[in-house]
Amino acid sequence: MYRIVHLTSAHPMMDVRIFHKECRSLAQVGFEVIQICNHDVSDTIDGVKIFGLGKNKGRVSRFTKGLIRSFVAALRCRGDLYHLHDPDILILGIALRMLGRRVVYDIHEDLPTKILLKMYVPKIVRRPLSIIVGYLEDITAGFMSGLIAATPTIRARFEKTNGNVVVVNNFPMLEEFGNIPVIDWKTRRPSVAYFGGISEARGVYEMIQAVNMLPTALGVKLELGGWFYVESLFDSLKEQPQWSLVNWHSEIDRPSLRHLLRTVSVGLVVLHPEKSFVTSQPTKLFEYMAAGIPVIASDFPLWRSIVGTADCGLLVDPLDVKSIAAAIHNLISNPERARAMGERGRRAVEEHFNWAREEQTLLSFYSRLLHDRTAETDCDTMVRI
Repeated sequence: MYRIVHLTSAHPMMDVRIFHKECRSLAQVGFEVIQICNHDVSDTIDGVKIFGLGKNKGRVSRFTKGLIRSFVAALRCRGDLYHLHDPDILILGIALRMLGRRVVYDIHEDLPTKILLKMYVPKIVRRPLSIIVGYLEDITAGFMSGLIAATPTIRARFEKTNGNVVVVNNFPMLEEFGNIPVIDWKTRRPSVAYFGGISEARGVYEMIQAVNMLPTALGVKLELGGWFYVESLFDSLKEQPQWSLVNWHSEIDRPSLRHLLRTVSVGLVVLHPEKSFVTSQPTKLFEYMAAGIPVIASDFPLWRSIVGTADCGLLVDPLDVKSIAAAIHNLISNPERARAMGERGRRAVEEHFNWAREEQTLLSFYSRLLHDRTAETDCDTMVRI
């Protein structure tokens, strides 16, 4: 039995991609799986051993004591393969490679473009910091045994850095949304939903303003759940009269999310045309489709190829509030059209955009690495490099 060790410094223990998809998939086929993370206790859940390191107290603690604790834990686990999920622990990957261990770097997002949107980083230093971080990430990724990219766009960026890179898309698990009861569209609430990270660039103002533009008689509400990247934005929104049109769910757990999606009429994903968003594949887009509800999405070329081809929603200019409002009005006022779009979206997920397909790619990649002696590197080789 091979022992696989997943390490994360930033993601929660029950992260959907790391725990629910990758770790559980590996455990189910017979791997011994350990997840090292910032959790208060150690436990075993669904066959996955949780190695809890305790919570970090801020970024300084995360980049100092947290790194040391993670490295010590990684050595104690004696994995046959280490799977890293955050760029700030790539230094641990280099150290493990120097000790001759197989190491995979799972690239969830395009870090350089994400830095350009981080509000806590002073605007004047975002672009130079983005360039420096991207350069360092490229170099360290080149030393890994292999790379896993969450999207084809991310793979294209790293193909020259490391020839052993595969795409494992973050598509939904069919079984998670497979048992959602069918509710008559004529009796559904006239509500639209958005959940996940919330910021100005992710269209929170446009969503609220669009709902506010709709006729009062429609009774449309915005079901909003997730977390604010900047807490002051939440405080500001709560003071506005339009906030009365929002049902705030805070950070919503998976069962509550499934319940919410079976009662609403539309899923929103109207991210602004920022570089990091235009080529992204938001998990929520595919989860709306898996739940069988139509989507209203930003009219980006990549998203058009998904939503337009499946005919499972409406595409809008995310900066045009009137366009968003018109799309909401269209679907709320035409429940039969909304139902048909939702069914086509669900069918597209069943046929193409599901985790079962991605799981096979992950398992094949692991098998190749674990049986490839060239994936190992000894300390002397790394020193010569």
